[in-house]
Amino acid sequence: MSGPGGLDWPGLMRAGLRGLGLTPAVFWDLTPAELALMLGIEPGAGAMTRARLEDLAARYPDRTG
Repeated sequence: MSGPGGLDWPGLMRAGLRGLGLTPAVFWDLTPAELALMLGIEPGAGAMTRARLEDLAARYPDRTG
């Protein structure tokens, strides 16, 4: 699903809020470039795919307790 500007906002929100543990206020204060950097998306690397998201999740697993 993509929203305004062709961005997958639900996916980006999941990556930022769940994956990176950002608060909503911090997430929405980020620029797209800052969020991309935090997610390990390099300029010109293309869209975030399921495979890239799974790779990021494997490299940066959620912390438990």
